[in-house]
Amino acid sequence: MKKIYIIYIIIFFLIIFTFLYFKYSKEEKVVEIEPENSEEIISNSNIIENVNYSSKDVRGNQYIIKAYKGEIDYTQNDIIFLTNVKAKIELTNSNRIEISSNYGKYNSDNFDTIFSGDVIISYLENKITGDYLDFSMQRNSMTISKDVIFTNFENILKADVIEIDINTKDIKIFMHNKNSKVKIKSK
Repeated sequence: MKKIYIIYIIIFFLIIFTFLYFKYSKEEKVVEIEPENSEEIISNSNIIENVNYSSKDVRGNQYIIKAYKGEIDYTQNDIIFLTNVKAKIELTNSNRIEISSNYGKYNSDNFDTIFSGDVIISYLENKITGDYLDFSMQRNSMTISKDVIFTNFENILKADVIEIDINTKDIKIFMHNKNSKVKIKSK
């Protein structure tokens, strides 16, 4: 009799164990819900508002760039595309250079910046406008091109390209076509 009770108890526990095993071992279906407009969420996740970067080189020159909006390039994380850009270059032993443009492409590794769309450079009483500016702290240069107009108190100058050495303040002004001439008009 004792053996039968032990067998019944073992069978009872086996049934309970089997029942519990199958009840809780079933795979639960996990439903992943993708948000609507997932493309929009992905593309907007890299947008920064009120961008502000500041850097200083070994000579003490400071470069400050601000923008209404910045978008980090997914393929190159050090590249930031900017909108409504304002920049200041504060050179040691010199006056401030101010730059503004509609758009910019900023490299956070070397601080090189390409400005485009209604580019304006202001330095003392000089103003240079154009559509494209390549600024490099490493090369200490600014190259402005496309519909370039240089104005100061005395002159209005029109050219294809103006290159400026930031350290020496040397300026090269030229046309792409050798047969064309830089136009200078006195005020």
